[in-house]
Amino acid sequence: MKNSVFIATSLDGFIADKNGNIDWLHKIPNPNNDDLGYIAFTNSIDAIVMGRTTFETVCGFDIDWPYTKPVFVLSTTLTKVPENLKDKVFLINGTLTEVLKSIHKKGYQKLYIDGGKTIQSFLKEDLIDELIITTIPIVLGDGFRLFGDLPKELNLELVASKTFLNQLQQTHYRRKKLL
Repeated sequence: MKNSVFIATSLDGFIADKNGNIDWLHKIPNPNNDDLGYIAFTNSIDAIVMGRTTFETVCGFDIDWPYTKPVFVLSTTLTKVPENLKDKVFLINGTLTEVLKSIHKKGYQKLYIDGGKTIQSFLKEDLIDELIITTIPIVLGDGFRLFGDLPKELNLELVASKTFLNQLQQTHYRRKKLL
C-alpha cells in the first residue's frame, strides 16, 4: 500500500493563489507539452483520492474528464456526482483510516492523494509515503499552502531531483519512517 502526492508549488510553497487560481502553473513555456513525469506517475497508481474542492475545480475546467483511474472524492456535503462521471467518481467519507480501508478493500493499493486540504490531512495523520513536488519559479506571496501545521515532524529522504524545461525543479521524496 502506498499513498503518493504529485503536485506543483510556487517557490514560496503555494499550490493556488489567494483567489484559488492556478493559471500561474503555465507561466513557463512548454512548447513540446512535456508531461513532467505525470504519465509515468499515473501509470504507477491504482486510484486517486481528492477533496471536494479539487474535484469541483477539475469539473470546472473546460475539458473532458482527465482521469482514467477511479477517483474517490472525500466529501461530507456532496450527495451525488454528475451523471457522466457515475462510473468514474465515487463519493467517500469517514476518518482517513476508514476511507483507506474501504478503498483498499476494493483492490486499490497505490493511491494518488490530491488537493491541498486532503494532502494536509493525510500528512497530519502520517499517511503519505512519497511526495513528488515540482517547483515553479514564481513567488505568489499569498494563497493556499501545500503544507500546514503538523503534530510532529515528518522525516523524508530524497529519491530523485530533476529539472524540466530548464526552469522547473522536481523533487521526489520518500517518507522515512523512524523505528
